[in-house]
Amino acid sequence: MSIELKITAANFDSETKEGVTLVDFWAPWCGPCRMQGPILEKVETKVNGKAKIGKCNVDEERALALKFNVQSIPTLIIFDGSKEVDRMVGVQQENVLVDKLTKQAATT
Repeated sequence: MSIELKITAANFDSETKEGVTLVDFWAPWCGPCRMQGPILEKVETKVNGKAKIGKCNVDEERALALKFNVQSIPTLIIFDGSKEVDRMVGVQQENVLVDKLTKQAATT
């Protein structure tokens, strides 16, 4: 299993405009990013219906990474209605992400 939603400059607005979306800015060559992937898969099953999770490959989507001033990866940004509401840099644990997404979804 892997995160199905691929975030690109072309679909960013449509994918983040409604509800809560966590975007993982990552790259395939990044070791910590590869560690974060399986954690996000578990988070996705736990927040299914409350929030969605997408991945943005910074090598393929440099303009989007620049737009959000992503300087280190992995960077995980939580958007609520296309507005950034939280940002985490580095590998994040499952319980932290589930908690943040669940709380944000409850305010939406």
